[in-house]
Amino acid sequence: MSKAYWIGHVDVTDPAAYEAYRRANAVAFEKYGGRFLVRGGAQDVVEGAARARTVVIEFPSLRAAQDCYHSVEYQHAKSLRAPVSDADLVIVEGWDG
Repeated sequence: MSKAYWIGHVDVTDPAAYEAYRRANAVAFEKYGGRFLVRGGAQDVVEGAARARTVVIEFPSLRAAQDCYHSVEYQHAKSLRAPVSDADLVIVEGWDG
């Protein structure tokens, strides 16, 4: 079974309020096996455009990644994030090549 990933690009407009989202999302990520691989470190945009933060979260399967996003726990966290950030998020299945 292939792993899956959330790849997010985020601009945070209120860093203090965003902390509530970070605390809340930990509940969903723990429940569904999410593990941060990238969490807003330095980035070098070499083509196109990107938001200020890039986040990559690994999940044990595509189903787990999708279930996490649609879970009550994550939807609560998202309700805290939405007013204080702009984000693009994709869930993508990994490749076991």
